[in-house]
Amino acid sequence: MWLAIILSTLLALMGGLLASTLNARSYLSEQLNAKNTDNATALALALSQQNADSVMIELTVSALFDSGHYELIRVVDPLGQTIVEKVTPGRAQSVPDWFTQLLPLYASPGQARISSGWNQLGTLTLISNSRFAYEALWKSVLQLVAALALAGLVGGVLAATVLGRLREPLQRVINQANAISDRRFVLIDVPNVPELRQLAMAMNGTVTRLKNMFAEEAQRLEVLRLAANYDTLTGLANRTFFLVQLLDSLDSEEAEGGTLLLMRIARFSALSKRLGSSVVDGLLKTVGETLQHQALQSQAVAARIGDSDFALLLPAQVNAREVAKKLLASLIEISAPLTAGDPAAYIGLGKLTRGQDMPSLMAQVSSALIAAEAQGANAVREASPEAAAQGGPETAPLIKLALEQNRARLLSLPVTDMQGKLLHRECTMELMLGSATDWEPARHLMQAAEASQLTPWMDLQAIRLAQEKLASEPHLPGLSISLSALSISAEQHYVKLLDQICKSPGLAGRLWLEVAESAAVKHIDSFRAFGVSVRQAGSHAGLKHFGRHFNQADAVHDLGLDFLKVDSSFVRGLQYSADNQIFLKSLALAAHKMGMQVLAEGLIDRAELAALDAAGFDGVAGPAVKDAA
Repeated sequence: MWLAIILSTLLALMGGLLASTLNARSYLSEQLNAKNTDNATALALALSQQNADSVMIELTVSALFDSGHYELIRVVDPLGQTIVEKVTPGRAQSVPDWFTQLLPLYASPGQARISSGWNQLGTLTLISNSRFAYEALWKSVLQLVAALALAGLVGGVLAATVLGRLREPLQRVINQANAISDRRFVLIDVPNVPELRQLAMAMNGTVTRLKNMFAEEAQRLEVLRLAANYDTLTGLANRTFFLVQLLDSLDSEEAEGGTLLLMRIARFSALSKRLGSSVVDGLLKTVGETLQHQALQSQAVAARIGDSDFALLLPAQVNAREVAKKLLASLIEISAPLTAGDPAAYIGLGKLTRGQDMPSLMAQVSSALIAAEAQGANAVREASPEAAAQGGPETAPLIKLALEQNRARLLSLPVTDMQGKLLHRECTMELMLGSATDWEPARHLMQAAEASQLTPWMDLQAIRLAQEKLASEPHLPGLSISLSALSISAEQHYVKLLDQICKSPGLAGRLWLEVAESAAVKHIDSFRAFGVSVRQAGSHAGLKHFGRHFNQADAVHDLGLDFLKVDSSFVRGLQYSADNQIFLKSLALAAHKMGMQVLAEGLIDRAELAALDAAGFDGVAGPAVKDAA
């Protein structure tokens, strides 16, 4: 717009200057013509009246020419012989030569006859000096340039005022359009400028429709997910979904331990017979709400695994014993009007050990539950405790020292498309602690690292190692790095990560940065800003373990992500679950509409791969995914 205003102003000024200058030149040329004719006639008349001879003519012409107003005065006799001729160049000292050459003044010489009675004495030719005309024309042009420059300056100020009024709302519209191209849908304030007001309203309407469309799609997917994996009465996870989550907590490379808590409503059959199904259903709903509330507080997974049995999978950092006591107190309170003083519930709990088989764990915790039930009163029993959790307070200094000494390395596993072509490789870090000679997986140290806030430093080191590997292997399509919650929750941490990415801009496009869905949901605003910054730096941003918190998935369309890695709990046994197949197919379709790739975690066999392919997934990772030969 500035270029258009400047160009149009210059054209108008140059046009006005040219027209005015040409008009002035034409006027001055006409005046010179008239002056030449008038002066020649007056001089010839004066000489004729004096009956001048050749001497008188010469003296008169010389005297007149010396006044300096003429370039040429010539008198020739009837035979063509020159009686007198006076010539001087009509150059104006104050006018540039280029100006006189560019705008020459054309004036016809004035001619008149000199006679004495009936006798012709000669012919007079006279050309006036154009110096004064050029000086007048030059002065006129300078005045016009000054006037037009002032007019242009005033026009520029007015244009700046108008553009200033347009710039900010126009920039908002531009930012909104850029956000849509980044798969983020934001609304803007409607400006007062009529044209931009209509544009902003149209853009806002489009964004609103897109947001509503994706929100409706997310709601539809949530209904499918609940139908496939959740108990319809209590809203808690069903037995199948919970057992898959439990198996993942035992087998996953990223597993951090935790506690399994089993709870049973006391004398459930007797309650059903005595109170009726409607009253008991109300009790079950209340129990479900209590467990769900606790699960949200503890970032746990709550499930109904039988008619009167419930389960809670608590993370390692939660004090399971305190949670169990608190739950038991709540269950006693809500059951009091129905139990008439009888026991309300029994709870058994046991620690998860990485690599432990699930039947053994379930047997241990079930034994603890049976022991609590055998007391005949409300009770909490714990299975025999395992060894202390890894990563005590003495571990943090060793982690810090290993990072300072660069005693860290990356291991990677393939992520392929549905035809087996490598998309990128998932990286995990290993550290060599203290005087040890063996590498320790970083996932075993996460509890100590998080307690000491070392995870951002570990993430930064992982990105450095990934960049070195990408630089040394130019044919590697990409590496993915899993970032901790602390790295994205505070600006001072992820700014360092972005600075590290920007140090190697040529490698940024092959870097995939992913964050666990639970961390992104907990720090949604920070993650949104982080994702935008990562994509602006040229890297890929995405979520892993997607689906565990799908009730908040309506915010995904506003994050501008490149990919989703669906949690393995939806993949395990997919070929046998028609409900989950429908859910994942709808999820893939919705994600593709938002321009995201959809990948699956935890693939264990070819049957799951075929089901994922039919659902429209773009790629897979897991034990069954092997490097191409």
